[in-house]
Amino acid sequence: MNHETPRASRNRISLFTLAAACWLASAGAARSVDWTEFRGPFGDGHVTAPGDNTPIGLPLHWDETKNIVWKTPIPFHGQSTPVILDGQIWVTTATEEGNDLYVLCVDQASGKVLFNEKVFHTDKPEPLSNGKGMNCYATPTPLLEKGRVYVHFGSPFTACLDTATAKILWKREDLKCRHYRGPSSSVVSYKNTIILTFDGADLQYLVALDKSTGETVWTTKRSVPWNDESFTDPMSRDGDRRKAHGTPLLVTVNGAPLLLSGGAKAAYGYDPRNGQELWRVQYPDFSAAPRPVFENGTAYFVTGMTKGELLAVKTDGHGDITDSGIVWRAKNHVGKYSSPILVDGLIYTVADEAFLSCLDASTGTVVWSERIGGRFAASPIYADGRIYFFDRAGLATVIKPGRELNKLATNKLDAGFMASPAVSGKALYLRTLTHLYRVESSGAGTE
Repeated sequence: MNHETPRASRNRISLFTLAAACWLASAGAARSVDWTEFRGPFGDGHVTAPGDNTPIGLPLHWDETKNIVWKTPIPFHGQSTPVILDGQIWVTTATEEGNDLYVLCVDQASGKVLFNEKVFHTDKPEPLSNGKGMNCYATPTPLLEKGRVYVHFGSPFTACLDTATAKILWKREDLKCRHYRGPSSSVVSYKNTIILTFDGADLQYLVALDKSTGETVWTTKRSVPWNDESFTDPMSRDGDRRKAHGTPLLVTVNGAPLLLSGGAKAAYGYDPRNGQELWRVQYPDFSAAPRPVFENGTAYFVTGMTKGELLAVKTDGHGDITDSGIVWRAKNHVGKYSSPILVDGLIYTVADEAFLSCLDASTGTVVWSERIGGRFAASPIYADGRIYFFDRAGLATVIKPGRELNKLATNKLDAGFMASPAVSGKALYLRTLTHLYRVESSGAGTE
C-alpha cells in the first residue's frame, strides 16, 4: 500500500482547498459544537444536550461529489475518531506493523495538514494476531482541551501535546498490559485527570493521570474472579477471556460522579475521584467494546463477543449487584462493536450481521428489528431528529427514530468506516479507512 511520507502529508494542501474557501466566504455562521472525545460532548453520540431541539443543519445527503467541502488523505492506519476544537481537528495514525505512532492536526476550515508528528517508536510492537482485520495500532480516540491534546495508543504509549506547536509536554511509556489483539479504549476526562483503561490478557486495570504532569493519581484493578486457571482451551490459555476494549462513560447518580466501565466478565461503577469500585455486575462474556449509555439512573452495557447481550443495570447499588441490579437483558442482534444510542426512551443497536434493532429502554422489549445491510464498527450519532449509522463498506444509513423503521437516506463514500463520526457546526467530519472528509450542505436546497 502506498502512503504519503510525513513530510509530504504535512506540506500537502487538499485538492478541495479552493472550493472550501469559496464556500466558507458565502456560508452563514454555524452553531458551534465541540467534539473533544469519543462519541462527542456527552459521550453518548448526541450532538446536543437532552431537550435541546435547536436545528443544527447537518447534511442528509452526500457522496464523493456532493456536499464535500474538503477531503484530506490520512497516512498509514487509524480508527480513532476525529476530535475538534478551536478550528483544529486531531487524529492519530500508525504504520501498519505498529512501529511508528503519529498524531495529525488538520485545519478545520481548509483540510490542510498543520502537524504530522511521530510521537512514539517501538522496535517490537505487540502483534495484532488475528485481530488485524478489526483493529490497528491507532484505535483509541484522543481527548482534546484548550491548549492540550492527550493521545493514547494503548500500552504503553500515552502523551500530552501542546496544540499550538504539537510539542510533547509529557509522556508515559510505563503503563503495561498485553492487549493481544490491539488497544481500543479511548481517553476519558474527569476534572484534572485523564482516565485510561487497560483490559489486557495479562493485566486489567484503570488508571487516572494528572493532566498537568502525567503522574499517576490512582490505579484500580478489576476485581472480578476469573476462575479460568484450570481451563485448557486456547482462548483461556491465551488470556482472551480476560480482555475487553470498551471506553468508560462518566455520569452523575444522586448528585455524585460515577464512572461506568464494561470489562471482561463484569461491568463496574467506579468513583472517578479516587478509583474506588462501588459496584459490579457479572456476566459470562469478554471483549466488551461498545461504550455504555445511560438515562434516568439506568446504565446499558453490551457484555462482549460471545453472548453479546445488552444489559440494563441500576446504578445506585453497592457491592456485587448481579442478582439485584439487572433490570432486563436482551440477546438478539445486539451490536458487538458499534455502541448503542438512546433517543426518547428507545435504544438503537446495529449488529455486525446487518440488523438494526430498536428496543424499549424501560423493558428491553424489541420494538422492531430489520435487516438494513452492511457490517458495523463505527458508533452512531443523533442530531436534527435523525440517527446516522456508518458501515464498514462506506455506506451511511440515516433514519428517523421511532417505533417503526423510517429510512431517510443512504450515502456512499469510496472507503469504509471503522472510526466513529464527529460533528462541528453544521458539518459532519467523517474518517474513512483512507481519508478525512468535511461533509456539509452548501446552501438552501442542497441538504
